[in-house]
Amino acid sequence: MKRIYLDHNATTPIDPEVAEEMLPFVQEHFGNPSSSHWFGQQTKEAVKKARQRVASLLGCRPSEVVFTSGGSESNNHVLKEVAYTYKEKGNHIITSQIEHPAIINPCRFLEKQDCEVTYLPVDRFGTVDPQDVEKAIRSTTLLISIMHANNEVGTIQEIAAIGQIAKKHDLFFHSDAAQSVGKIPTKVQELEVDFLSIAGHKLYAPKGVGALFIRQGINIEPLIHGAGHESGRRAGTENVIHIVGLGKACEIAARDLESYTRHVFTLRERFYEGLSERIGDMQLNGHPQKRLPNTLNISFKGIDSHELLAQMEDVAASTGAACHADFKELSSVLKAMKVPEELGFGSIRFSLGKNSCLEEIDYVVDLLTERIQAMRQ
Repeated sequence: MKRIYLDHNATTPIDPEVAEEMLPFVQEHFGNPSSSHWFGQQTKEAVKKARQRVASLLGCRPSEVVFTSGGSESNNHVLKEVAYTYKEKGNHIITSQIEHPAIINPCRFLEKQDCEVTYLPVDRFGTVDPQDVEKAIRSTTLLISIMHANNEVGTIQEIAAIGQIAKKHDLFFHSDAAQSVGKIPTKVQELEVDFLSIAGHKLYAPKGVGALFIRQGINIEPLIHGAGHESGRRAGTENVIHIVGLGKACEIAARDLESYTRHVFTLRERFYEGLSERIGDMQLNGHPQKRLPNTLNISFKGIDSHELLAQMEDVAASTGAACHADFKELSSVLKAMKVPEELGFGSIRFSLGKNSCLEEIDYVVDLLTERIQAMRQ
């Protein structure tokens, strides 16, 4: 059996259509988009086209799209620059305990800069209660930042409801949508967000490129100062090759969203049903319905997930615990969901992709059954 990749929430392979679109800008069109001559105009048009494709997927204006180096930069841009630009209005940020480190760590940094941060709890499914968001609002609150879908368990948050709360209280609202863009609808008007972050390598574009939606009329300081690129919002000569790739990936995502969702959901359900029938003492982590269609996080009781994956060298997946030299540490997401350690240390995230197939799923179900039975004996 060939090696099986079930870790698409970590990163995705570059789509062949994306690679083909990028190739001319690797081999031929090298001009600086800021140059007025023919060479620059070719790449300037390519960046413009990519911006339009991203905007189409998000349902926003092209002028509201800022290209970045990825999800982490987009998140840092919003958190730090809203805090800096509007510091006279307040110093309080609301987020959740299950955010990606690209949110948690900038918030920790801002706490050292005299900001105050509320980290909201989640229920056993990993869901943030919008009422908890509203209760946490203070007179000094500036920004709410809640991820659209969780990278570990796939739970989808009630972003539109939280967006309405933010709007009612005249607060900025940001959502890290790195895991959701290309997997479920992410129209910014429907989500009621002011800022939304994208990571290219989560939707079959290259690593090292991303985008940030900034609603028209909102002005914040650039995270990176320099020349007036991206309409003065992000300095640095455009990464044309990767921007072209991101634009194509967004076009494909918009075109294939329905078929992609149907494909990965069908495989995921077969995967879960196969495991349920053949393996006892296991628990689904994440919301049973409101979850990314490609994500399956399972805890196998009495099993060390690191040891289990070590015995499945031809299968790529992720564990729910970090393994250090002398101890294991449960992920912050599973901790926040109050998953017991005896289950959490046996947690594995399987995340499917557009190229996953039925034969792979059936093979992994067989392999897991065999290995877990042997380990329990």
